[in-house]
Amino acid sequence: MSDRSKTSARRLRSRRVHAFAAAIALSGAAMSAAIPAQAAPGLQPAGAIEATYFQAGPHSVEKRAGTDCCSSTGESFDIWYPADLGANGAKASIITWGDGTLAHPREYDYLLAHLASWGFVVIAPDLTSTGTGDQMLDGVNYLIQQNADPESVFHGKLDTKSVGAMGHSQGGLGTLNAMATSNGLVKTGVTLETPSLSLCTSLPALIPGKDVCHIPLADISSGSVLVIGGTADPVTTSGPSRYDDLPAGLPKARASLINASHNDIQGQPGCTNLGCNDGVNGYLGYVTAWMMDQLRGDSQAHGAFVSGTGELMHNNHWADTASNITN
Repeated sequence: MSDRSKTSARRLRSRRVHAFAAAIALSGAAMSAAIPAQAAPGLQPAGAIEATYFQAGPHSVEKRAGTDCCSSTGESFDIWYPADLGANGAKASIITWGDGTLAHPREYDYLLAHLASWGFVVIAPDLTSTGTGDQMLDGVNYLIQQNADPESVFHGKLDTKSVGAMGHSQGGLGTLNAMATSNGLVKTGVTLETPSLSLCTSLPALIPGKDVCHIPLADISSGSVLVIGGTADPVTTSGPSRYDDLPAGLPKARASLINASHNDIQGQPGCTNLGCNDGVNGYLGYVTAWMMDQLRGDSQAHGAFVSGTGELMHNNHWADTASNITN
């Protein structure tokens, strides 16, 4: 082969690798064309706190799909909520969800219904490009309006000062952007398999005309963040974790689920698409515990995340753990 041919071959391989990385980074549906013959069995809890919140919560769950409208750009919302919402005068915390690129809320149904079973009202714009966080905040504001509407099923049943954000891949960028621009409305965030800054900036713009990669993290002056990755995910392992760029004084923790690839979070609960090794089970316990701790003040859940002694820090299903949470 001539030197010129070798150079052309290397360029072709480089383009193919870059295109593959882009497809993964853009998340969900981009990798769902083929379905494994058998779903993976999924991980089981390895710690007592994880086991508590891995189990479905005490509430049956209702779902409203596509009937609540609209975001500022016209998307409808899907909403998961406890069937006994408002029982005994209890008010539910809100979690706003951000999809990965090319994905839809239904692809995260198992995870989002699980959160609702623990008493949260979860709202997700049906949007495949959530990186700005704008439509995620639209979801929060929609529920605040519903809470004030006597005709709404949510009337008077929401704790509108107890708001969290969570998102997958590009939706993780949206989570951080929503926190940075919400003026303290969003109290905590969980990012799941979010692209590293180096990978994010190497790809074509995730949203044309908008830079969602360079997040004003210094503007997140209050609240807390949990950064979750996967050791088999080329998206989150391609550069330094976003954890390191968050303000030093912000309560934060990080961990990578061993053997998890980019789309395990979409498990139902086992794998139904490509980019998935074990399914969603490995995430359920600690993601739920984080929201129970940060939004509901659950002291048992809090014990998972304390620096040095927290259960997550020593769980053998997790690697690259860190926390600055001391009490």
